[in-house]
Formats: sequence, C-alpha cells, structure tokens
Amino acid sequence: MGRAHEVRAKAMAATAAAKSALYNRMSRDIYLAAKKGSTDPNANIALRTAIDKAKKSQVPSHVIENAIKKASGGSGEALIQNVYEGYGPGNSAIIVETLTDNVNRAYTEVRSVFTKCGGSIGTTGCVSYMFTKYAVIEFTGKTADETLEILLEAGVDVIDASTDDEGYVRVLADPSSLEAMEEALAKAGINEFEVDEVKLIPSEELELSEEKLAKFERMLDMLDEVEDVQNVYHNVKLPESEGEE
Repeated sequence: MGRAHEVRAKAMAATAAAKSALYNRMSRDIYLAAKKGSTDPNANIALRTAIDKAKKSQVPSHVIENAIKKASGGSGEALIQNVYEGYGPGNSAIIVETLTDNVNRAYTEVRSVFTKCGGSIGTTGCVSYMFTKYAVIEFTGKTADETLEILLEAGVDVIDASTDDEGYVRVLADPSSLEAMEEALAKAGINEFEVDEVKLIPSEELELSEEKLAKFERMLDMLDEVEDVQNVYHNVKLPESEGEE
C-alpha cells in the first residue's frame, strides 16, 4: 500500500462542519502531544509532527498556538478516549476512535452516522481482529535500506521498510517503537514526517461495488464532520486518487 492509500487526499475543509471538525481534531492532537512532552516543538518530535500536519491542512496559526498554550497552562482537559467498531456499506469493517469531553454526545453522533449510511455499531472485537496496530512513519530523504540500517542500529524491531513510487519510505514497527524510531531518524537528519503515528492497518482490503463505494465514501465524509472523531480506520479499498485517512 502506498502513500495515496494511507492519506486521504480529499480536503476536509469542503464544508464549514468539516473545517470545524478538522481544527478541533488537529488542536487536540497538538494539545495531547504537548501535554505528553515538551511544549517546544524543537524538543518534542511528536508535537512538531502534529504542528506540521496541521499546517499542511491549513489550520490557522492561532488555533495551533492556543492548543500549545492550553497544554502549557497545566490545566488538564478532561478528554475521554473511546473506540467504536462496526459495519458499513457492503459489510465493510470500520473502527472509529473518539476523543471527547462528552461521551454520550460522541456515541450518539457516531451511531447516527452508521445508521444513516446503512451500517451498525457492533460489540467490542467484532471487527478489530481484522486489523493490526503498527507504529507507522513515512518520510523522504533516505532509502529503505538506509532507514533499516539506522533503525536496527538503534535497536528498533522493524517489521517492514519499503519505498513507494513517490519516493516515500514507509516503516512499520511495533507500536511501542514509535518514539525510538523518531529519535533515531532525527539523529540521522530526518525531522519531518508525512506520517508519524500508531495506527490500525487491515490484514485484507475489501472492494465494493460502485454504488456501495459511494455510500461508504459518504459515510467517511460524515464521520469527518463529527468533531469528537479523532481517527477512522477501515478495510475498504479506495480509489488511488483518494487514499485513506
């Protein structure tokens, strides 16, 4: 799977609701990264990556600055993480991660999207067995072999390292290895990442008919507009021009 398959190319800012959700999501990413480490991006790779990601998505600088200020203020925001598993069009598997200060609101809004799109939220474990959690990093500036050598010397247990058609190196490792990978690559001069996160990757992809694919894409767009939704993972093969969130 290449970069196009991992990063959705559709602009979330297509609607006011999507733009608001995007700002909220990016703000929380930055806030959490700053709370877990330094509020100085130069000393906190995770924070720097979150800020870079926000800038690429055209998040205003004041939103970024406010998130960092909130984290440095010491007043912890009561955010609760939840995971919902379920089925979408064509019996597709979907996992939705939420980060919210109101669990009831988050659940209600996520369930509403599933229902409106002909899907249903299932029980814990109903689809998660189809996915594996990996630490994933993508960047340019090194070859896959050079990257593998750097990471192995740093003691990182790399599961896979490859290069896509656009020249991006993609590394999969154990989820606990993300920070070690960031530090090893930073020492090797790699400080900017296209992808730098722990994520769920499906073991197999599902191809949908044109009609069901259209419904599924509508479902993704609707989930994009839910402010409490932080991440969405699925097993649907999307057109290469779109990729995956």
